[in-house]
Order: sequence, then C-alpha cells, then structure tokens
Amino acid sequence: MKSPQQHLEERVLAAAGALLPPEAFAAATVKPCADPRHGDFQANVAMIAGKALGRPPRDVAAELAAALGEDAVAAAPQIAGPGFLNFTLKESYLDRAVAQARAEGRLGLDPVPAAAARRVVIDYGGPNIAKEMHVGHLRTHVLGAALARIHRFLGHHVVTDNHLGDWGTQFGKILSGYKEALAKDPAGTAAAMAEHPIGFLEELYQAFTEQAKTDPALDEAARRELAALQRGDAENLALWRQFVAATRAELDKIYARLDISFDETLGESAYNERLEPMVAELLSKGIARESEGATVVFFDGDAQLEDKPFLIRKSDGAFLYSTTDLATAQFRAERGVDAMIYVTDGRQQLHFQQVFATVRRWGILPECALEHAWFGAILGEDKKPLKTREGRPIKLRELLDEAESRALALITEKRPELPEARRREIARVVGLGALKYADLGQNRNLDYVFNWSKLLSFDGHTAPYLQNAYVRIRSIFRKGEVRPPAPETPVTLAEPAERALAKKLLALGETLRLAAAENRPHFLCIYLYELATAFHAFYEACPVLKAEEPARTSRLALCDLTAQALALGLELLGIGVLEEM
Repeated sequence: MKSPQQHLEERVLAAAGALLPPEAFAAATVKPCADPRHGDFQANVAMIAGKALGRPPRDVAAELAAALGEDAVAAAPQIAGPGFLNFTLKESYLDRAVAQARAEGRLGLDPVPAAAARRVVIDYGGPNIAKEMHVGHLRTHVLGAALARIHRFLGHHVVTDNHLGDWGTQFGKILSGYKEALAKDPAGTAAAMAEHPIGFLEELYQAFTEQAKTDPALDEAARRELAALQRGDAENLALWRQFVAATRAELDKIYARLDISFDETLGESAYNERLEPMVAELLSKGIARESEGATVVFFDGDAQLEDKPFLIRKSDGAFLYSTTDLATAQFRAERGVDAMIYVTDGRQQLHFQQVFATVRRWGILPECALEHAWFGAILGEDKKPLKTREGRPIKLRELLDEAESRALALITEKRPELPEARRREIARVVGLGALKYADLGQNRNLDYVFNWSKLLSFDGHTAPYLQNAYVRIRSIFRKGEVRPPAPETPVTLAEPAERALAKKLLALGETLRLAAAENRPHFLCIYLYELATAFHAFYEACPVLKAEEPARTSRLALCDLTAQALALGLELLGIGVLEEM
C-alpha cells in the first residue's frame, strides 16, 4: 500500500515530466505541510522549475495544477504563496486507507520490492576485550540495533557485525599483568576470573599501566608478551582465547538485557592474515607509499584530506586499527554488499573519511554506499561527559541496574498492590525502554544532557509516555470487554480528531523510510510522540465505548491500529510494551 506522500510524489513527477524538461524539476519534493490549515502536503516543483526555466513559478504552478486535477486520494491542488502546490487528502480516501492498513497487516506498509532490496552491513558495538563497557557504549548499541531493525522491516537484507577490539598492543600489558598475578596468587586469580573476569582484567591492565610509568622495564616486558602472542605462542594464545571467551560471556549478559544480538562478531583478529598482503597491494597500486619507514596513504588532490595522511603501517612494522578497517571492508566487498553503515562516536569522523576515501581509490566497492552514522556524547548536568560522583566513567551494567531500580521505585509508588515479581518486570521494560528512548530520541549528531527525572517521566517526549499510551488503548478493550474489530471492518472518520489521527497513522511508512535514509531513528521517536499526542486528542474528543454504532466499532478499529503502530514503532527502537502498568 502506497503512502499518500508516495502517491502524490508519483503524480506530481509524472505531471511535471509531461510538461517540463527533466532537469527543471530534478530537486522537487513533496512534503507534509508545516501548517495543516494550508493542506496536508505541499509540492515545491513549480518553485524549482520556475527558477530553472526563468519563468514565474505561479504560472508553472497553474499549468501543473490544471494537469493534476483531483483523484481518489486528494482534491485538486491549490496554488499558495509564490507557487507552492498544496494538496488536501479526501475524507473518503482516509476511510479506505485506514481500513486497508488494518486488513493488510504490517499497518499496510509493504516491504521494498525484492529487486530494490539492498544488502546492508551495519557495524556497531565494537567494545574492547578485557574492558567493561561504560556509558559511552550505550549509543552505538541502541542506535545500531534500531537501524538494523528499521532496515530489516523495510525489506533490506541486513548483516550486523560487532567488530570487537580483540587484538592489539593492550594485550601485551594484560598478559604481563595476568602472569604476574597468577604467579603471586594462583587461587585468588582463578577466583577473580571466575567471578568477574572483565573487571579483573581491566584492573590488571590499569595497574600495569600505572606501574609502567615509573618502571620502563614493564613496557618492554609487555612488548615481548605481545610479540609472542603475534607469533602464535601456545601459552599466550591460550590465555588470549580465555580472555576473549570470558569477555564475550559477560558482554552477552549485557546484550541479553538490551535485547541486542549480532549476526557476526568478527573482531580485529579475524583479519590478521589479510593485513600484510593488503598493504602490499595498496603499495603496488600506488594508493599507499613508504614515508619515513612507515606506510601511508596520501590524499593528493583531495581538498578535505590532502594535509591528513592515513597511517596504515608503523615504521616498526606494526599494523593499526586503520589497517584492520580496510581489511574488513575488503572482506565485506568479497561477499557482496550495497551499503556499509558504521555507528561510532563523532571523534572518529576523520578516521572514517580516510577509510572511505581509501576504499574508493582502491575500487573494491564502486557502487557501495559508505556511511558513517556518528553520534555525540552523553553529558551530565555539568555539561561534561557523564561520570560518577568520584569522576570515573559509569559502567554500562551499573547504568542498566540504576534504570531498573529507579523504575521499580516509581512503579512501586504508583502500583504498590502489584506482586513484586510483576512490579520488577514492569520496571525492567519501563526502565530500559526509558534509557534507550532518551538516547534514540535525540538527533544523533548532538550531545545531550542525561536526566533521570526527565527520561522516566510519564509526560512528554519519553518512552513511559508512549508505553502508557499503548496501555491506555489496550485498557479500552479490557474495560469494554471487547476484542479488536475484525481486520476487514469498515472505518468512517467523521470527526476532525479522527481524521488527524488517521493522517498521522498513514505517515508511519514515510517516517521509517526517512529514518533509514538518513540513519536517524529520532525521526521515528518524534513520530511516535506525535502519534500518541494525536491519539490522546482523539480520545478526549471522541467517545469510544459510549459511541453509537457504527461509530463505536469504527473508533475501536482506529484505536486498534494506533496500538499496533505504537507497538511496532517501539519494537523497531528495541523498546517493549506492556498490557498494563
């Protein structure tokens, strides 16, 4: 089922194509009207064409309006201002479209045709082995997972990859520190690894790093351990595998709480065998060259990167994560991919500009869209990166615990009569949902200030507000002791509040397409908030259970479709809904 915006875009472009040269309206768009008093949708085609052709835009608009006329979806367009075409949807169309959306399932949102489906790799997560995830890891995980769900729902073939930091110089220090701890206290070391391996290994790393500041011999010992690992030393490889396995087991506990899973977890170590031949290939093709003993990609002629060389092998022969990222792109290219989306913080913008520029010069992904979906920082009330009162980074598991704890206190205050187990389940869904939505609801390129009171509020732009809207709808059916009307039930939207809600429901498809095209889930968050607000306005203006037939059944159908849309939208964001709160 086409959205009204899609339908109007096709009509406008067809009419423009019949009257105007293609280059005159290539940038034309159809968008929702900013002010609903002027109509539902607005086309700027006459403005674009008038400027390109040197003609008065209103004259062009008059010709297009005459050619378009009215159809079953919208009344004939009205010319507004300097030449905009304003369209108003017909009430009869809204009745049919809402009924069709319920009858077809998926809220009437068809997946993209098979021929248009893209193979998309979404690279997100990427925590380091032997280190606990902290609050800064929240954004990459919830953003990446939401993008994966949205792209999949639209019909694209998605592969999610958790590119673990499981190789590199830090392992020399961890191996040295671990062996020292094992020699001093074998039983205590084994117990610590069994109880909380990531925290223990991270403490060893930090202690070793601190000691090495006053004892240079420790750094040399670490280099020897790393070299042995890279040579394939059996003991070091066995310890490394133990560290990786223990870390992944702990990570999986966090991922289970966040309802996040990956199709692949191919860390940096997966590409070791590719690095040497890949660098040799880049050298042979003139993409990289030697400079002061190191291997570097220079971007001659690139105004943005000309003075920003890209180091891919150090003078001592060591490779970097830049080398690994190129090898990863090569691996993905060999399997076939149409788009690669990297979800990382904004500090890596230059890095990915260099990676993308190198890949394009290399020519291994000529048609692939390379996208960096970067994000800003989570800030405390002092507008500085969020930390504990003691000034240390907040562990992600601690943040999740606190979200559930605060939500439990809130639910206990509101619903003390519920059994504890039920209150805890509600608190889990509400607390973690609130945490995710607080992040996803922001324009990802912006920093945002973290505030517990705001994100757990049942009023405003929050997950609890949306979850409560869903609960309110479900309670209508419980109170009336009725089931949702059959999918084929006719719908009649006689009141302005009904029509406003219907129009918002029919905008979901366009919202998802926009969120996927720009890798910005906050568009979906804004939509869901507006949908819930439209529902509350409808609920206040239009009695449901007390309405006379056929309005009662029609309104129940509208309520059911709204609940479906809220549940779907929240599901795509990775947020659960509840039947009662």
